[in-house]
Amino acid sequence: MAELERPQRLQIMLTDEELAALENWRFEKRMPSRSAAVRELLRRGLASDGFLTANAGVKSQEFGVISADRAAGDSPGDPKP
Repeated sequence: MAELERPQRLQIMLTDEELAALENWRFEKRMPSRSAAVRELLRRGLASDGFLTANAGVKSQEFGVISADRAAGDSPGDPKP
């Protein structure tokens, strides 16, 4: 059996809306697979400027692809007004 080119596996959970956003982006960019789309989005995200470090104690559920807070430019863990 041939060795995998990418031997590490990452499992994530998405809402229906997040999955739809990923699939729509993947289709628009003509990405060959979900995995390729996620890798490209990770590459772009890691290369971008302006990401603020999450505050201590922030829960995983507070990080979403689609949410009113993210659309407004808030970072996870920012105090709510």
